[in-house]
Amino acid sequence: YIGALGARVICDNIPGLVNKQRQLCQRYPDIMQSVGEGAKEWIRECQHQFRHHRWNCSTLDRDHTVFGRVMLRSSREAAFVYAISSAGVVYAITRACSQGDLKVCSCDPLKRGRSRDERGEFDWGGCSDNINYGIRFAKAFVDAKEKKVKDARALMNLHNNRCGRMAVKRFLKLECKCHGVSGSCTLRTCWLAMSDFRKTGDYLRKKYNGAIQVTMNQDGTGFTVANKNFRKPTKTDLVYFENSPDYCVMDKSAGSLGTAGRVCSKASRGTDGCEVMCCGRGYDTTRVTRLTKCECKFHWCCAVRCKECEDTVDVHTCKAPKRAEWLDQT
Repeated sequence: YIGALGARVICDNIPGLVNKQRQLCQRYPDIMQSVGEGAKEWIRECQHQFRHHRWNCSTLDRDHTVFGRVMLRSSREAAFVYAISSAGVVYAITRACSQGDLKVCSCDPLKRGRSRDERGEFDWGGCSDNINYGIRFAKAFVDAKEKKVKDARALMNLHNNRCGRMAVKRFLKLECKCHGVSGSCTLRTCWLAMSDFRKTGDYLRKKYNGAIQVTMNQDGTGFTVANKNFRKPTKTDLVYFENSPDYCVMDKSAGSLGTAGRVCSKASRGTDGCEVMCCGRGYDTTRVTRLTKCECKFHWCCAVRCKECEDTVDVHTCKAPKRAEWLDQT
């Protein structure tokens, strides 16, 4: 528990918060701890989804204003970042409510009494995840920054934030326990639970692939598609304004660290292959000796014993751009 004075000091020192966020932070210091956990989780998920791409989400690891305007360019990568970060906050707060870590919320109070699904009737029991509380707080906290400015980018961020919040709700699943003679399921007790965060990550990654480029409409209240041949975006589509850079060289404003030093696969023809990853600059090869566990045997009962084997492999890393090339870009 962070005392009132501690909360004030901590909240005043989080970079990039607007007034409303700072007030929420001071009022709910325990929720802010969950928000911090959520930030670690969504950054990890983002890096997992893009691990084989030139842009691999790693800029965000080094940026302390993870709830600031994360990336200056209004690209599809920025759209993904806003959606997944918003989803991460919902997920973390909802989980903390169910685990009893927060004073202000617990299990979903509305899931009481009887209900039915395609398998018949059941009783609500156990602890249903209170996703509506998670969504409400995430909306108030994450959207506060965008509500301060009335511009196209704020509108884009609000839209993508909402996509992220709703993505978590999409994967709520009904879990049940059977009662009756030898688990015959004559009676069932059920509760709603969130799925693993990976499902949300996979879903938003698909939405990133199908993200729709838009422009602001004339009265400044919504979007129109940039290319008339594409369909209009729905509430579940990610939207962006600007084309992505190639992410080959370092460019802070685009959220790009460049690909110099990134490990690539010589054999692959995909985005993780050295040709694509290194942007045609070539790569260096280093021979590395690793210790791995091998010849593992199971011993009754209950241990697994392994030998250590030396394994020599070639590791390929992308060359840095020549200095002149790099200076042109910055």
